[in-house]
Amino acid sequence: MQSIKVMLVDDHAVVRAGYRFLLDNQDDIDVIGEAASGEAAVAGYAKLLPDVLVMDLTMPGTGGLEAIKVLRSDYPQTRILVSTMHDSTTLVERALLAGACGYICKNSQPDTLIKAIRKVANGENYIDAELAQNMIVQQHDRTSPLGTLSQRELQILCLFAEGRAIDAIAEELSLSSKTISNYLTLIKDKLHIGTSAELVRFALSKGLATL
Repeated sequence: MQSIKVMLVDDHAVVRAGYRFLLDNQDDIDVIGEAASGEAAVAGYAKLLPDVLVMDLTMPGTGGLEAIKVLRSDYPQTRILVSTMHDSTTLVERALLAGACGYICKNSQPDTLIKAIRKVANGENYIDAELAQNMIVQQHDRTSPLGTLSQRELQILCLFAEGRAIDAIAEELSLSSKTISNYLTLIKDKLHIGTSAELVRFALSKGLATL
């Protein structure tokens, strides 16, 4: 049986190393490449043509959501499995709308990643069971304040909630610190939140970051 060719996309080298160690022990999975950003993922895909991309969402430059859209537009056959620390149902929905075929959390059991890769490579969709249940529960609630945020605003909120400083976010996204500050002010206004501390607590409560 032909092996499933996998490309790992995550800005943390230690995460990629852990995934590679796990997957290289599977007879039917072959890790053929890695990338640390959305731009590198797009460029690498064109050269390697993997069967499945395992992709994080919050990365420098082009984030995961935008990279998914570009890849699915340029290469409709692309099969993308999101693996991220964020368990927000809003992000799950946006990732699937962008063209992802699966979504799991990094705190899932190791065999979940393996199972998800096999499902996605086989043409099926895969969503972590707990996330799928949460999505069903919240299907009726279309008034979530997170729905008012743009893709860029959601990306910045995730980074900020992870504890990144404004200057660090600006450098990561190739924007000015003033622009990031303006974004954060707009996000607070949209969410009716007064302070940065309250904003972080809100993000944590919605699964956009973990302590």
